[in-house]
Amino acid sequence: MSTGENESHEINVLVVDDEEPLVRLVRQYLLREGLGVDSTGNGVQALEMVREQEPAVVILDLGLPGMDGVEVCRQIRTFSDCYIIMLTARVEEVDRLIGLSVGADDYVSKPFSPRELMLRVRAMLRRPRTGGDGGAQVLELEGLRMDLAGREARLQGSPIDLTRTEFEVLAALLSKPGVALSRRELINKVWGDDWFGDPHLVDVHVGHLRRKLGEDPASPEFIHTVRGVGYKMGASR
Repeated sequence: MSTGENESHEINVLVVDDEEPLVRLVRQYLLREGLGVDSTGNGVQALEMVREQEPAVVILDLGLPGMDGVEVCRQIRTFSDCYIIMLTARVEEVDRLIGLSVGADDYVSKPFSPRELMLRVRAMLRRPRTGGDGGAQVLELEGLRMDLAGREARLQGSPIDLTRTEFEVLAALLSKPGVALSRRELINKVWGDDWFGDPHLVDVHVGHLRRKLGEDPASPEFIHTVRGVGYKMGASR
């Protein structure tokens, strides 16, 4: 069963969780933010709703019955780049990283404050979009090319399939080649300076980028770890 109150709203959020009391509470907070809200506790139905309604943000429980949140996230990422916030009642770090490895942008552990969740949603919706500040619209480095306006990244001419967050992290690094950026600086550029989640989220997304760039972890071509600081972009050849 699904519910929705998004008819008069330009920005919509889909809540996917089978805990009705939690869904009702989150819905109330989202509506107060002026956002449209749909919800379902069924993973298969969630996929259909994302296809049909194209929500800006999906709040997705990891522990759904039947098709779990990891698989739902994996399938969403085959056709949508909406922001995905994973909800998890499991405290093990591996569960959080599994969720992020299939394309989630952020995670919140249960039990959580609805106010905290709203802050995460708001931070995503008002992220500074790459290329929107009058700077360079195309970034290039040794065969890596990013078209910021067209939201496209290519390596040696071949397209790289990136999530929104991965694209923004890569653009932040590529916009300052050779400059070491701390996790906090990357968070400010991508998530916004009022974001207060786990800073190691940056490491997870950098790991995904390295994999998609075909990097050798022992000898990366592009994204280099600067011990005690963070990361910098610079071709090694």
